[in-house]
Amino acid sequence: MSPDESAVHLGDVSASEFRRAMHRVADLTADYLEQVHAYRVVPRVSPGDVTKLLPGSPPEEPESLDRILDDYKRIIEPNTTHWNHPGFMAYFGITGSGPGILGEALAAGLNVNAMLWRTGPAATELEELTCDWLRQLVGLPPAFRGHINDTASMSSLLALATARQRVGAADIRQRGLAGRPDVPPLTVYASEHTHSSIDKAMIALGLGLEQLRRVQADDGFRLDPAALAEAIAADRAAGRRPIAVVATVGTTSTTSVDPVRPIAEICRREKLWLHVDAAYAGSAAVCPELRELMVGWEAADSIVVNPHKWLFVPVDCSVLFLRDIETLRAAFSVVPEYLRTSEHEATNLMDYGVQLGRRFRALKLWMVLRAFGQRGLQERIRYHCGLARRFAALVQGEPGWEVCAPVPFSTVCFRAVPELPLEEQNRFNERLLAEVNARGPVFVSHTKLRERYVLRVAIGNLRTSMSHVAQAWELLRAVRARLAAEW
Repeated sequence: MSPDESAVHLGDVSASEFRRAMHRVADLTADYLEQVHAYRVVPRVSPGDVTKLLPGSPPEEPESLDRILDDYKRIIEPNTTHWNHPGFMAYFGITGSGPGILGEALAAGLNVNAMLWRTGPAATELEELTCDWLRQLVGLPPAFRGHINDTASMSSLLALATARQRVGAADIRQRGLAGRPDVPPLTVYASEHTHSSIDKAMIALGLGLEQLRRVQADDGFRLDPAALAEAIAADRAAGRRPIAVVATVGTTSTTSVDPVRPIAEICRREKLWLHVDAAYAGSAAVCPELRELMVGWEAADSIVVNPHKWLFVPVDCSVLFLRDIETLRAAFSVVPEYLRTSEHEATNLMDYGVQLGRRFRALKLWMVLRAFGQRGLQERIRYHCGLARRFAALVQGEPGWEVCAPVPFSTVCFRAVPELPLEEQNRFNERLLAEVNARGPVFVSHTKLRERYVLRVAIGNLRTSMSHVAQAWELLRAVRARLAAEW
């Protein structure tokens, strides 16, 4: 074999083979989206079952793409929890929409690493553009600049890192925090219902969980501004240094909205960074009437919105908006010689976070925003909120059930209330959840609110209709009736 023949042999799969496989992938994906309702939402598998279906060592010889895709269809697809199922109502219902899937596939084909403008001109500029489109859609002022990350966990970590950078005088970037008697404990404040990603950010940033103040919530599960002011004052009196507050627009358990305007006033008075976690509910701001629930968020220093939660973009795509993005750059920019370029006025996305390698996530966001448009996004979000209100009405209209939190968006917290002591009620609802999910057509999740075990239905999938919501309710009622007879 000549060197030229060897080079061909050692290259990628042929274009014709790839084209055939991609056509089959398109059919597999389209068939899956069309027929996903036929699957159980959660497969009947135990840990290790998928591994048993696969060889324990990699193949020595090449395998055909057809054989690999056969195994995908036989092993992977049926043994997946189907987040794209219309009956997926756990956690936060999401959708990998058709336009987003197309964008993901095209981005994989381009295989861009947009670390520098030079290494990804279109990726860099499209990210800046689509983030600004999103800013306009949710009604934020032009002072905000967006930056795409993988998830809200990373976006919130970067926001708190920027808050830490703004402390400034301690020179934390250069000297760190360890062994620094000259640096007082740096405290961050958040509701008791704030997402656990804030805890992880405190760990990763070296601030420590002891410096995260969990501020009590009111009867609507919203952060209490008066309690926040008291906590800040107490820490200052004790010699600690408050640096940031995290307010939530759409808490994970109940989707409650913290009173952002009075919180922002406290932050302004105390010179604290205000980060707003709107990972779920921020998408709802495309609807002006729902944006009214978020009054005051425009005064924040940073806001996170996840288009992969409720704007139908495939996981993962999280947008961090910042007023002062240059402080984020000051916190993380490190430019070794081999990454220096002559485009000094261009944006280099690597400067705005910990990641050097950056996927072309903006492409799928751009395609989704164009394919649905502002009106299409508004109609779908309003429909989901309407389904949630109808589900809540079913719960409220049935004796022996209660809605446990306000329903501002598309998530309902509820539980069965048999005439039992609280501990027994909790066990009853836990059993109810397990048996409903074991049936297969729907998947719901739970939380705890004031020591009560509470079920959650979260509607956000493009394929979910009233028929699926009614099916979930009838299943819940039937299982509850059987459990009540046995208890």
